[in-house]
Amino acid sequence: MFLVTGATGNVGAELVRALAASGERVRAVSRAGRSEGLPAGVAAVAGDLNRPETVRDALDGVHGLFLMPGYGGQGQILKDARAAGVRRVVLLSGLSAATGDRDNAVAGYLLAAEDAVRESGLDWTFVRPTSFMTNAFRLADQVRKGDTVRVPFPDVRTTDIDPYDIAQVALRALVSEELAGRVLEVTGPQALLPADRVRILGEVLGRDLHAVGLGHEEARAEMEASGMPKPYVDAFFGFFADGTLDESVVRPTVEEITGRPPRTFTEWARDHLEAFR
Repeated sequence: MFLVTGATGNVGAELVRALAASGERVRAVSRAGRSEGLPAGVAAVAGDLNRPETVRDALDGVHGLFLMPGYGGQGQILKDARAAGVRRVVLLSGLSAATGDRDNAVAGYLLAAEDAVRESGLDWTFVRPTSFMTNAFRLADQVRKGDTVRVPFPDVRTTDIDPYDIAQVALRALVSEELAGRVLEVTGPQALLPADRVRILGEVLGRDLHAVGLGHEEARAEMEASGMPKPYVDAFFGFFADGTLDESVVRPTVEEITGRPPRTFTEWARDHLEAFR
């Protein structure tokens, strides 16, 4: 039995599908405990990672746990997992943890989660991806309204990764002992500028889309207006304006672990075309 937290999120939903397709028994934890869209045989569980008592019973009989970072209850959940006989935990972290910058709000919460997992006494694997291809959904409203798309950090190349590939790596870390104790830095196959992704979306849609780079003040204002907490806005400006994080390097990890190259942004865009129409 495997327990997947964040089971309705970008990576969690992919991992639930991957485990079910492999014939594994799965419990899918989300705040609402929604069963809609889950594969047949997957048990939906309502649980809040900030309230460990809501997750405790779901750990019974579980062999491997996929854990989301950044929640206040993660330390207690890990204690409960060990007490319940869980053997292995795979943590979704992020490449920014490699900076070691605990003063950065994003890197800081990832490092805190990694610390808690290391101290849990469980076998562990950390999966540290770059930015997700699904971040492009933030552009969907602009794409639907016109051919000009405003993008932050226009000069920054990133090797965005499809959450499908993150989940495939996490699957292997959960079901096998071979990846225990490893920190897996996973990336997509190409370092692209924001304008490259806008162009590719246009090609897939059969439209001529143009990217316009936002200045830092404009980008900051838009991020804060979207509801992103200021410490997180500051964190991303540290990464991509100050250059404390380099996500431009393509790593071979996905292919080494899964036996096939990671999916391209073009493939991702084709699969999610309707979101941009």
